[in-house]
Amino acid sequence: MKVLITAGPTYERIDPVRFIGNYSSGKMGLALAAECVRRGMEVSLVLGPVSIDHEVLHNPNVKLTRVESAAEMFDATVAQFAGCNAALLCAAVADFTPVACADKKIKREGDELVIRLKPTQDIAAHLGSMKTERQVLAGFALETNDENLNAHKKLEKKNFDFIVLNSLNDEGAGFRYDTNKITIIDRKEQTTFPLLSKQECAVNIIDHLCHLLKTC
Repeated sequence: MKVLITAGPTYERIDPVRFIGNYSSGKMGLALAAECVRRGMEVSLVLGPVSIDHEVLHNPNVKLTRVESAAEMFDATVAQFAGCNAALLCAAVADFTPVACADKKIKREGDELVIRLKPTQDIAAHLGSMKTERQVLAGFALETNDENLNAHKKLEKKNFDFIVLNSLNDEGAGFRYDTNKITIIDRKEQTTFPLLSKQECAVNIIDHLCHLLKTC
């Protein structure tokens, strides 16, 4: 069983020393990779820039691809998805990237700086269009409002088999925490779990993946 997992943030460069990013630590994605390895799966892990050194990164059953930008993550995931039974898209990928990256550090001049942005390539939608009947594709939704409605819309739009929802309105959930409060939503039902460690959340998520794959 081969599982593709994306984890961590992406950095979109403005100039050689600055970037647009987010607060993702990669902890949830690394917990998922560790749980897959524990169950005997092979993992292709596409990892954005993170500062933690998890033991799973050194496991021989993990093929690690480090990336920085959304474009690099797109290329890596698209190249590897066809050879996998499932993909868990846990990374916090930038939706926009600067139209141009300055080749030198931008100096402070004037009262404001305007940065033009363009959409990044949609990894989830592209993999959803590639997915075969034998593959399972799961995504993650971090929401701040209309959480359930937005998660269901994303489930359909991206052609996911299930989606993992968590809200920034739940204390102890989201970026940087060691805990998370998730709801697993598929096309038949949804299950909400209490606040758990990210390792415990990973067990529940991989249980659901295995149920859909009818294995492990």
